Amino acid sequence: MSNYQSDLLRLLETRGYIHQLTDAEGLDALAAKQVVPGYIGFDPTAPSLHVGHLVSIMMLRQLQKAGHKPIVLMGGGTGKIGDPSFKDEARKLLTTDLIAQNVASIKRVFERFLTFGDGPSDACLLDNAEWLDRLEYIPFLRDIGQHFSVNRMLSFDSVKLRLDREQSLSFLEFNYMILQAYDFLELSRRSACRLQMGGSDQWGNIVNGVELARRVDGTQVFGLTTPLLTNADGTKMGKTVGGAVWLNEDQLSHYDYWQFWRNTADADVANRLRLFTDLPMDEVNRLAALEGAEINEAKKILANEATALCRGVDAAQAAAETARRTFEEGASDANLPTVSLGEGLTIVQATTGLGFAASNKEVRRKLTEGAIKVNGDVVTDPAATLKAGDKLSFGAKKHGLIVA
Repeated sequence: MSNYQSDLLRLLETRGYIHQLTDAEGLDALAAKQVVPGYIGFDPTAPSLHVGHLVSIMMLRQLQKAGHKPIVLMGGGTGKIGDPSFKDEARKLLTTDLIAQNVASIKRVFERFLTFGDGPSDACLLDNAEWLDRLEYIPFLRDIGQHFSVNRMLSFDSVKLRLDREQSLSFLEFNYMILQAYDFLELSRRSACRLQMGGSDQWGNIVNGVELARRVDGTQVFGLTTPLLTNADGTKMGKTVGGAVWLNEDQLSHYDYWQFWRNTADADVANRLRLFTDLPMDEVNRLAALEGAEINEAKKILANEATALCRGVDAAQAAAETARRTFEEGASDANLPTVSLGEGLTIVQATTGLGFAASNKEVRRKLTEGAIKVNGDVVTDPAATLKAGDKLSFGAKKHGLIVA
């Protein structure tokens, strides 16, 4: 453990958020003596953020808990380009109207995690379209472009990986890192922002912003990245066979969100408790030490705490009760995920519709293995049809209802 003086870096280090810092000593000294505004950017590429964004959101929450000011930056401008970092191909370009709709939909989730207002440590939400949409090309090239070396930009892993694979990188995407760096410069001017945080894949972009602020304005700003979050088996955290684990309740039911956390692997429980709950570290360590069947209690606490933060206490309690009734009493419950009954809805269609399997082929394999039940009875016929009120079980932990 480092000997940090500031509450901010001690808190972030203790809970496992720190991977890299541009200047640990400088940031520590600044955070120990004054309120530090810090930001993270979120591009509105979908109507909801997903669990993969949650480390960033929780880091803003920790920033505020330590007495500093979180700035949520919506990428209404950069979202029109798309971040190429470690992507195999260019993102599909979104229309301006769709980006605006996504921004409006995404905003809601931050109110669960942060306190907004006009106080010195109250959170604020900004949109980089406010300044990026107004940039004039020639002045921008002259005033900002001169500070970027193409040779160095090509050396960043996020770009180099794409080029090494001989995959196309458009001039549009290549400009993304310049615009993200400009965001940091603009925020340092507008909001006295001194810190940009992000995932480890953003290191190159963050360093560019730190150096741009120094070269253009002579301002000292800082960058901090979190470790790449993976499961104990090395797979990427946040994906399931049904797709992304969305934070917005109109994209994923409270029960499914709760169940995602409840299904955490034993080896990942300690890490998830540190990063995604507000539990004191003494309690985190106590729960992490549980073994055997007792670890399931830790998983339920993780699910309750994580769901309460994102969806509210009532949603967490309802989801926990649904799980208890489903697993302990074998009862059906209205809070389970549902799929609408269509004409001749087959068990294959219902299973993929509920998001329990990624393909029809997977469903057929599970049917032959006897892993799918309807109302408690094993079904093996892929042509079997369902009716309203049927309860479909996929393995031991996934359950859904067929509704009219």
